Amino acid sequence: MNDSQERVFSFLETPAPEGGADGKAVRIDTHANAVFLSGDTALKVKRAVKFPFLDYSTLEKRRDACEREIACNARFAPGLYLGVVGITETANGRLALDGDGPAIEYAVRMRRFDETRTLDRIAEAGPFDDTLTDALARMMVAAHEAAPRRESGPWIADLAAYVEQNDAALHGAAELFAPARVRQLTAAARAWLARIKDLIEARGRLGLVRLCHGDAHLRNVALIDGRPVLFDAIEFDDAIATGDVLYDLAFPIMDLWERGQQRAANRLFNRYFDFARREADGDALAALPFYLSMRATIRAKIAAASAAQQQDEAHRQAEQAQARAYFDLALAALEPDTPQLVAIGGLSGTGKTTLANGLAPTLGRVPGARVLRSDIERKARLDLAETDKAPPEAYSQTASDAVYQVLHELADRALAGGHSVVLDAVHAKQAERAAARATAARSEADFLGLWLEAGAATLKARVETRRGDASDANAAVVEIQLGYDPGPIDWVRIDASDGPEKTLERALAALSEPAGAGSRGNGDADGNG
Repeated sequence: MNDSQERVFSFLETPAPEGGADGKAVRIDTHANAVFLSGDTALKVKRAVKFPFLDYSTLEKRRDACEREIACNARFAPGLYLGVVGITETANGRLALDGDGPAIEYAVRMRRFDETRTLDRIAEAGPFDDTLTDALARMMVAAHEAAPRRESGPWIADLAAYVEQNDAALHGAAELFAPARVRQLTAAARAWLARIKDLIEARGRLGLVRLCHGDAHLRNVALIDGRPVLFDAIEFDDAIATGDVLYDLAFPIMDLWERGQQRAANRLFNRYFDFARREADGDALAALPFYLSMRATIRAKIAAASAAQQQDEAHRQAEQAQARAYFDLALAALEPDTPQLVAIGGLSGTGKTTLANGLAPTLGRVPGARVLRSDIERKARLDLAETDKAPPEAYSQTASDAVYQVLHELADRALAGGHSVVLDAVHAKQAERAAARATAARSEADFLGLWLEAGAATLKARVETRRGDASDANAAVVEIQLGYDPGPIDWVRIDASDGPEKTLERALAALSEPAGAGSRGNGDADGNG
């Protein structure tokens, strides 16, 4: 850092240049910025640094970057970014904000929000709840729908360049990343990109390569007025912010997964797909492992660069540990995997959806299985919101057959892309259960059928207390279902009467049994049935 920035940072840390607080401003440092929080204002200064991916080395470049940041973030956080302010110096050497004399530095002025409410801090405090995760998914869908379209060709070329840049950066930090493992990661990334190139080109033709946020990890999302808001978009290079919308989504998914929030990562992935309702996204699952790996690799090299800047040994070691964790995830995302199809059946109230959401993060590669639910697909076919009540004709045999057909088609596409699937539907008919098994067979995927059971009183009580859910089932529906004759059940029968934790435990036990030992379509779990 140059001497003028040292003076500026000292000035911004002194009691409230903005006049809004007593004592020193709160300072937050990143590899590229220094942020000063005082009163209801935040001032962000670009560090005088130059990396392969950004250049803030001159005052003019930092001023331009501040102006671009205001323009870029207007799409994501209107009202949060207030303008560019100069840090000026008088003839006698006195510094001021937009005062007399020439500017020796520039800062982005922002409306301050509660810095403890960024999603990285919330993730550290405990598991994300479903409401927050769903809101994050909806926010990402809306951001992508509003993003300008771009051509896929230049972005594919950039991806190839990023792979090589990552390789060079990781080899340059041999004390953190073993050269043999770096070579392994780079070889896998090159092979994956070659394999999915045509898919990315097709995504571009569909308008799904766009100018996105570009840096949507959890630290760059804040809860403001109770809703997640993206900020700090990539402003220094439109090419870096451009990509498949699922590449943009991969950043928060990857970040959640690395932070131990596997359930939230899987739910974000699934709910984004549910809300976006893009048919083409089913095929794009084949590209998601590469996207997740690239995001993790980028975070690994940034953490390594940040570690090299740290003066404090504890901070340096923390950044180094973070870099290694991201690198490990980048490798793991590209490891070969045999997809699985787990079909869950049972009457309404047995807890199929709760079990599906519990199992999904444990299945397949990062970020776990795609959950396909009949209740959601039924509403989507009618262009209804998930919680809108469907008309009676939506539950006719013809309509139900069509829903199962859609579920199997979506499962086919996911499995063909190497991604595991959970099917969540009643599966009351023997033909429906056979069709699920056939879907797995078409892709040579492992199959497990789970049949959940509970007493009538339990089922009726559960459906009557359900709120804000896609299912329309009530006690009367359960009464009708109790009269069904499902025929021979050749799936693993699971006692679901004593709560979701026990049900999940029994299902995981069934999954852990070797194929052919009775758990892949025959036998009972926990002695029930």
